[in-house]
Amino acid sequence: MASIMRISFSKIPAANSCKTVLTKINIQAVRTITSKLDELPPKPKPFDYKNKIFNITRYWFDKTSARFDENTKLIVVEGPLAAGKSKFAKEIADAFGMLYLPEANLDMEYINRYGFDLRKLDSQLPPDCRSFDVMDYMRNPNHKLVARMQIQQYLVRFSQYIDALAHIFSTGQGVVLDRCCYSDFVFAEAMFSRKFLSRAAYKKYYEYRDNTINELLRPHLVIYLDVPVPKVMENIQKRNISYEKNSPALTESYLETMERHYKQSYLKDMAKHAELLVYDWSLEGDMEVVIEDIESIDFNKYDYQDPQLKDWEMNKEEDYGVARYKYATRKEKLMAFSNIPDYDVPELIVGPMEADTFHKVRAAAPGAEYDYGYNANMGDTGLLFKWHAFDRSEFLPAIERRSV
Repeated sequence: MASIMRISFSKIPAANSCKTVLTKINIQAVRTITSKLDELPPKPKPFDYKNKIFNITRYWFDKTSARFDENTKLIVVEGPLAAGKSKFAKEIADAFGMLYLPEANLDMEYINRYGFDLRKLDSQLPPDCRSFDVMDYMRNPNHKLVARMQIQQYLVRFSQYIDALAHIFSTGQGVVLDRCCYSDFVFAEAMFSRKFLSRAAYKKYYEYRDNTINELLRPHLVIYLDVPVPKVMENIQKRNISYEKNSPALTESYLETMERHYKQSYLKDMAKHAELLVYDWSLEGDMEVVIEDIESIDFNKYDYQDPQLKDWEMNKEEDYGVARYKYATRKEKLMAFSNIPDYDVPELIVGPMEADTFHKVRAAAPGAEYDYGYNANMGDTGLLFKWHAFDRSEFLPAIERRSV
């Protein structure tokens, strides 16, 4: 007899639709991006969505559309490994006064809100229940836990994308992402091509993706940094990250498969729904030219019949309010769509005794005894004066992936 160990998130109630009310207010959204050097019209201060709930009362008095301006956009920077995406994304965010979110990674899941790294508990856990992240994968791509890692990686990207949408609708500030959940499948394809994923795990990955991805709004703009595979391999050696430099996974064939699916699948499909810019980034280009290219995009040229930017077509205040409620208040409901049985994939199953050990060890971890803010042994104070257990721990921290 075997059982499933939860491979994603612990706080997942049953999914259900969000309820809202109708307000007939016509809104014409402005869709051109301008540099932060240009003065934008004043707007309401950002809503503290990480510590407050957007509910029906706030819907009436805190209008979401009032915060939207020219720079209320979601931009995703894509490209192969070692292309310079992080630096590029940070510069774009700085130029337009947007929030930069680092590439989603499993450190965001393994390091709890008190700063304790749950990977330190691995010595107390059975082998099938131990942590396994990208660093481990690069060193041992044939490990049994690769399938679980890839699904977890997708779910972290999915979770971060929800956070990005919550930030946009709650504050009006644009967001720049370093990769996103929409392109994550290029890694699964490369893994499957090298037999690092079994066919059952490969199909299960797409089951997770298909069950969740349609809940999101596609980005306004995708920027792809094109670097040929030989140059990618050269860059990997130059940046000298040990687990990448010596990885048996990062072969020419693996990187070519990623590139092929990026260009023939991801970019081809995304171009139907978002604006797309592609740059030859073999040598780092001129960011001023990139910024000018972005500023020249007319996001307002599409009408309601065009599929381009259709996800962001909102004509009533109610449309804005529903989206804000969905992403900022009901994230756990969205994550519930990843509650998928895995009994048909052997590498995703652990025995009942191992699963019991896992949950007991995790429950005894520093900071895990009570909700965040209520652990006196972790330095939390004022416990007698806290009258509710409101905890927005579902929002991911902005942690850069480790390089060592």
